[in-house]
Amino acid sequence: MTNKTLLNASILTLSLVLAGCQTAYYSALETVGIHKRDILVDRVEETKESQETSQEEFQSALERLTTLVNFDGGKLKDVYDQLNDDYESSSDAAEDVTNNINNVEEVANALFNEWNDELDQYTNATLKRESAKKLAETKRQFSKLLRSMRSSENKMKPVLSSLKDNVLYLKHNLNSHAVAAIKGEFSSLKRDIQVLLTDMNKSISESNKFIEEMNQG
Repeated sequence: MTNKTLLNASILTLSLVLAGCQTAYYSALETVGIHKRDILVDRVEETKESQETSQEEFQSALERLTTLVNFDGGKLKDVYDQLNDDYESSSDAAEDVTNNINNVEEVANALFNEWNDELDQYTNATLKRESAKKLAETKRQFSKLLRSMRSSENKMKPVLSSLKDNVLYLKHNLNSHAVAAIKGEFSSLKRDIQVLLTDMNKSISESNKFIEEMNQG
C-alpha cells in the first residue's frame, strides 16, 4: 500500500467515521483498492498488537506487586504511585483491546454479509458452490478466532478489578498492615494474571494463524 493510498484512506476514514456511516466508509475505501478482506486482516493485526501491549502492562503490574509484597523499607508511597501507574496503563491497554476486537467483529460481519449476498450473482453452479464452501470455512475460522479474543478479553476484567482494589487499599493505608493485607491476596491475583497472559498468548497465536490463512486465500 503506497503512502498516497494510506493518506487517502486516512482522510476517508476520519471524515466518514465521524459521519457514522460504515457502509459509505467501506465503499469509499474500496474506491482506492482497499477491500473488507484487507481491512479485516489489518484489524486483526491491530488487535494482536494491542494484546501484546496489554500483556506487557499486566506483566509490569505483576512485577510491581511482587516488589510490593517483598517491600522492605523505603518510601511506600513511591511504590503505590508506580503501582497506580501500572493499573492505569493496564486499564487503558485493556480498553484498546476491547475497541479493536469490536472493530474486528464489525468488519467481519460486513464482509460475510456481502460475500453471502454476492453468492446469488453467480451463474456458474460449480464456482458458486466453491465460493459458498470457502465462505463457510472462513466464518468457521473467524468464529474460533473471535472466541479466543473474547475469552482473553473477559479475563482482563476481574484482574483489573482486583488490581484496582489493591491500589485503592494501598492508597488509604500506606503502612505495613496494608502490605500484609495485599500479600494475602497476592497469590490469587498472580495466578489470575498468569492465566490471562497465557490466554492472550493463545489468542495472539490464533490471530497469526488467521492472518496467514487469509493471506493465502
